[in-house]
Amino acid sequence: RGPRRLSSGASPGMEELLRRSVPPLPPYETKEKAPPPAELRGAEFVRFYRALEPGPPRAELLARLARDFGVEHGRVAEAAAKVLQAREQRREPGALLQAEDRLRYYLTPQYRGLFQQLGRLEGGLRFLVELRADLMEGLASKAVDGPHAKEMNGVLKNMLSEWFCTGFLNLERVTWQSPCEVLQKISDSEAVHPVRNWVDMKRRVGAYRRCYFFSHCAIPGEPLIVLHVALTSDISSSIQAIVKEVPPLETEDTDKITTAIFYSISLTQQGLQGVELGTHLIKRVVKELQKELPQIKAFSTLSPIPGFTKWLVGLLSSQAKEQGRNELFTEGEWHEISAITGDSSSETLKKLLNTNEWVRSEKLAEVLRSPLLRLCAWYLYGEKHRGYALNPVANFHLQNGSVLWRINWMGDTSPRGIGASCGLMVNYRYFLEETASNSTLYLGSKQIRASEQVLALVAQFQQNSKL
Repeated sequence: RGPRRLSSGASPGMEELLRRSVPPLPPYETKEKAPPPAELRGAEFVRFYRALEPGPPRAELLARLARDFGVEHGRVAEAAAKVLQAREQRREPGALLQAEDRLRYYLTPQYRGLFQQLGRLEGGLRFLVELRADLMEGLASKAVDGPHAKEMNGVLKNMLSEWFCTGFLNLERVTWQSPCEVLQKISDSEAVHPVRNWVDMKRRVGAYRRCYFFSHCAIPGEPLIVLHVALTSDISSSIQAIVKEVPPLETEDTDKITTAIFYSISLTQQGLQGVELGTHLIKRVVKELQKELPQIKAFSTLSPIPGFTKWLVGLLSSQAKEQGRNELFTEGEWHEISAITGDSSSETLKKLLNTNEWVRSEKLAEVLRSPLLRLCAWYLYGEKHRGYALNPVANFHLQNGSVLWRINWMGDTSPRGIGASCGLMVNYRYFLEETASNSTLYLGSKQIRASEQVLALVAQFQQNSKL
């Protein structure tokens, strides 16, 4: 079996490099005796890849790697036939197991050998995380497309999940004394509530605040995922109280701390998307806080609701098209809304929601309060994707075993909060003794544990809105 022909059109340098860098899969019989791949080849691949411009040139290399160095389908078919033969002939278990082992071996794509080799190089793990970020960006923009590229993304994600499992992760706490580069990275990566300046950053790592991140033993000191915690005396209903600029208090009065609020979790490396880090980070931080502050009794999030406004505007559009009138609001509510907006169709309301203008009218905000709360409760509790919560943040915390606890009116009054979720925020509460059973219930039976407040809002929705 000579070297595989690459697709026509590849640049000679790229074609030659891939042929040299990707170790061929040796025949099953000699797999133990195959010489280890040369380290220099891996280093050469890294140099070549990094010399390519981000965007189309890298996308081309990734597409070729996925398409031309995947699984050898002929060998897979032969091995699969042998498994079927061993079953039909009812041969002894050893023969069947060996046939299955051979099939499993040939299902290994060739590029997996390259990734393994790169993972062993110094700095190789960081490189693979960057490469996967490029691959995901290429898949999103369709610069890299097709089933082979998606398959390679899955293979790489699984390999990174093994390399980034909890045994290799270190929990580190950030304080104002942490290295400047770490504080800068934490500030740059804050995806939920952007850090405004150094005073703001100092506040977020100061008194009544905790900030933790995971680093990897092969990439020391580099934040991979960051969690911000506020230490409070009750479950917070507004993010402004947590992130607004106030002079940092120098000392904590631990008697006032009974609650830990997780108010932001951000992945700093896009190449680690889908690798289970957030769940492990929350669990480790809970243990850390229990050790440091055993008097903490309540663990809760104060979470954004990305996509709620978009979902709501989409409903207004589709209902207007279908019926020419609106069924999200009661007649009385719609009458009041129309009187304020001066429009009995939903067009003006849609525009006001899209531009955040509705908040400027106290009257309109007051009329919208009740319907928006019940619509949001339904969005989080009732709207599904494959049976699980449609909202990605809800899905994440519910998978971890939290309870959908409370929906907060005007929890985030920043332009971003109003734009994404009509200013609403939600608390997911973690009852530590129940998280395992809640998680099992959600993942197995798709059942959401919710508080009385949320269930009452869902019931109001079911009475007053028609979907």
